Amino acid sequence: MYDTAAIVLAAGLSRRMGAVNKLLIDINGAAMIRNTVSACAAVCDAPVTVVTGHQAAVIEQVLAGLNVRFIHNPDYASGQASSVVSGLNAVPEARTTLVVLGDQPLLDNEALRQLLAAHRASDETRITIPVNGTDRGNPLVIPLALKASLLSDKTNPGCRKFTRNNPDKVNQVAFDNPAYFTDLDTLDDLESFQKAQPPAT
Repeated sequence: MYDTAAIVLAAGLSRRMGAVNKLLIDINGAAMIRNTVSACAAVCDAPVTVVTGHQAAVIEQVLAGLNVRFIHNPDYASGQASSVVSGLNAVPEARTTLVVLGDQPLLDNEALRQLLAAHRASDETRITIPVNGTDRGNPLVIPLALKASLLSDKTNPGCRKFTRNNPDKVNQVAFDNPAYFTDLDTLDDLESFQKAQPPAT
C-alpha cells in the first residue's frame, strides 16, 4: 500500500472559458495542468492518477514525462462527479488520497504538504477540507477507510454530498493561503488572476 496518492481532475469541457481549454493556460511558463500534476507528484509516493475526458490526447501529451497514470472518463460531459468516481475507482490503494482540481493556478507542492500535515495532525479517519470562513477550498484529503463510503451512494457519489451530509466525518482546517481557494472558470477569472500576479523579473 502507498502512503499518499492523488487524483487530478482534468476531464472538463471548460465551457465557461469559451474556446479556451483552461488546463492548458500558461502559468509561469508551463501549462496549468502540468504545474498541478507536478506538485502532486512531488508529495505522492504513488503515481498521480489523472482523469481525462475533453481533449484527452492533448492533456496526456502535456504531461509527458511525469509519474502519472491516465484514466479516461467516457462520461466526462455529465460533470465533475463522474470524474471523481472514475478517479476513486482507479487510484492505487493509499493511506491518504488527495482529490485535486486541475485548475488551481497557485497550488504548489508546499501548499499540498501543509494540507497533508494538517490532515495528519487532525483525525486521520476523517476527510480534511481547507476552509477560510464560510469558503470551502480544494484539494480534499480522503482517508482510505472512507473511500468506499464516497462510492456507495449510486445517485450522488463522490465528495460533495457526502461531506455536507456527514459533518462528523470531516475535518475543516482553517487556511488563509489563496492557493486552496483560487480556481479559474471564466475568462474574467483568468483576467483578474493575471492582473493580480507580480510582474516577471
